[in-house]
Amino acid sequence: MTQINKGFSKLSKEEKIDWIVSQYFTNPQEAKQTVTQYWNSDENIQKLHDEFIENTISNFYLPLGVAPNFIINGKNYTIPMAVEESSVVAAVAKAAKFWSERGGFKATVLNTEKIGQVHFLFSGNFEKLNSFFQSIKTQFFADTENFTKNMQKRGGGILDIALVDKTNELPNYYQLHATFNTKDSMGANFINTCLEQFAKTLENQAQQNEAFSEEEKKIQIIMSILSNYVPNCVVRAEVFCPVEQLSDDANIDSKEFAEKFVTAIKIAEIEPYRAVTHNKGIMNGIDAVVLATGNDFRAIEAGAHAYASRNGKYSSLSHAKIENGIFTFWIDIPLALGTIGGLTNLHPLVKFSLEMLGKPNAEELMKIVAVTGLAQNFAAVRSLTTTGIQKGHMKMHLMNILNQHHATKQEKQQVLDYFTNTTISHSLVVDYLEKIRS
Repeated sequence: MTQINKGFSKLSKEEKIDWIVSQYFTNPQEAKQTVTQYWNSDENIQKLHDEFIENTISNFYLPLGVAPNFIINGKNYTIPMAVEESSVVAAVAKAAKFWSERGGFKATVLNTEKIGQVHFLFSGNFEKLNSFFQSIKTQFFADTENFTKNMQKRGGGILDIALVDKTNELPNYYQLHATFNTKDSMGANFINTCLEQFAKTLENQAQQNEAFSEEEKKIQIIMSILSNYVPNCVVRAEVFCPVEQLSDDANIDSKEFAEKFVTAIKIAEIEPYRAVTHNKGIMNGIDAVVLATGNDFRAIEAGAHAYASRNGKYSSLSHAKIENGIFTFWIDIPLALGTIGGLTNLHPLVKFSLEMLGKPNAEELMKIVAVTGLAQNFAAVRSLTTTGIQKGHMKMHLMNILNQHHATKQEKQQVLDYFTNTTISHSLVVDYLEKIRS
């Protein structure tokens, strides 16, 4: 039976590993070799990784790939993507090349507003609280000047603070709803620091407010935290071309393809079961760039899916239409990203990725990320409405199957040759590999 280790965090990295392999593995030496072989040979790099999080025992690698030939607002990009799923990079690269020959992608940042909230309970009536709030509103700004002065120098800071009455949903529940512009940083720490000061100001000022009863002075702060739902920090990416230019395959009729494509998007707009998978495909592209540039893909995922549900029903993030013979495909998506702070200044490959992108500011990175999501979505829907998704995906997955079964270089080539024009499945590949070996 596994023992509780109350002093685990105080152990050295070697001691942590020794304890883990002795408790959970039938072959401790083999398990230790597995986890230590991924240590970086450069001690400085490894120390950097060890200090990113707590209780580090090794590094978990993801492939870093690139998708070239992205033309965005007339500028050529090669986009870094950290992702483990087969066919994602290939699909994005294919879509980038396709649209580079048709004018490229257009991208526009619609807004950059971010949100944070102080959640609290107040036992009095709203009118009394609102009068108090209006009288001390300037104090919130004054009490956070030490935190905001550097951000203000860069053109950012606190935009506004509003009092929100939520008592119809939860007794005595109110919010301070604050909006921010954090310029080129994602801004989580900045926002949370400001919010915690707002909470202190609210409590202190309430204690001094003579219009409040003793009970009303006891404002109860529940929590102060930013929101990853940023419906006013949105970027639009789009492509368009004449319908007759939409196919580069002699076997695919452009008009029929355009109409099927638009119908497929409309299905994702109205059918949640399809919309979830549809949007997951978009996030395949988006998450990969967000990871490669040192941003928080979990926050982006949560915000994107909330945005997809903003009208009360989960729906597609992308849209398409045909008007006057022009096919247009676009996406509006909230992206709270940063190019300074956090891992952007620490992780060597993040710095590499950002430099490869031309050291973009936050708004430029928003455009790049949104375009990658749109490209991924175009490639996926194109496959679904023409050849089917499995043909391309399984071809990319074939190498994973061969590696899983320890195929030699010669065996890999024989299998690749055999399945060039043959349907691929895991069982068929294994059967053929066994046939070769027998």
